[in-house]
Amino acid sequence: MATYAGGLAGLAGAGGAVSVAVLRRSRRSWLTSGHALTGPTVADPLPGVVRLGLGGMTVRVIPGPRGELFLGPGAPQPGRTLRRLVLGPLFARATAADGKLWPGQEAPFRLVVEFGGTNRDPQALLRAYRMLDRQLRDHAGLLSRCRAGTLTAGAVTVTVTGVVDVRELLASQPERYAFADGTFDDLGSRSAPPDLVPMVSECWTRRFGWDGQEPITAEERHQLHALVRAAHDDGRTVRISGLPEGSRKARAAVWSELGAAGVDVIADTDLAGLARHLRRHPVSGTPRPHLPTRAVRRTAPRPNAPRAAGRHEQV
Repeated sequence: MATYAGGLAGLAGAGGAVSVAVLRRSRRSWLTSGHALTGPTVADPLPGVVRLGLGGMTVRVIPGPRGELFLGPGAPQPGRTLRRLVLGPLFARATAADGKLWPGQEAPFRLVVEFGGTNRDPQALLRAYRMLDRQLRDHAGLLSRCRAGTLTAGAVTVTVTGVVDVRELLASQPERYAFADGTFDDLGSRSAPPDLVPMVSECWTRRFGWDGQEPITAEERHQLHALVRAAHDDGRTVRISGLPEGSRKARAAVWSELGAAGVDVIADTDLAGLARHLRRHPVSGTPRPHLPTRAVRRTAPRPNAPRAAGRHEQV
């Protein structure tokens, strides 16, 4: 096992080795609800995310030469790949620690891969997803996966966004190691069941006008709680991003409301502030180790609906 882990670290290269070292030095408790929005200008986001103990991050990748996916601004640069800077360090750490990224890990590290770049041709983007799929299958035992409609959690859950028609491609795979991103509009959808879209990601400003400056209205608080409860009843976790810009106090007010509503994943660009807040104010009811995967069919959220019994591991 140690030899295998060393080989993975070697493949990760010098930059990946640094990231692995940061992972190994981190002994603080991890914040499974904290999610880093690193932005396209950050070339090597993982070390900072790990130092803060955040339980997931979104990385923007651009397809490049030789079947690689590149991080950071500008044109693809040698060595600045998703495989070397993110996948290699994460999988090396998990392999060396009996399949866990940190002691007592109860929820997967949520890696959201956002495909960007100027080439938005659907076929080019689907080829880019296949690049990612090949890289993930090299470490299948460490990943959350879906086989025959059953979700099994791993050390890392990969969600794909920004690829046109990726849902159709994912649904055609009898066993897959990545999942599609969704929204609250997917709740109860037969075309986007929880085994294909286990997490719904919503931009806060798409549905809510509250910016944290004043107390939240009763109507918006009720809507937030109802939507989160409906997603959980539908067998999905919830990730909220796109939070309003403002003072740290205003942002903390929004984080607090999201936590009180039971939002599973809070995503923000203020990584240090979010980490400090979550250590002081953990999200209510998380981590939830089990969630159902069978969708509940209904036309609208029911605020007082009972929770469905959990039967599968949270991914």
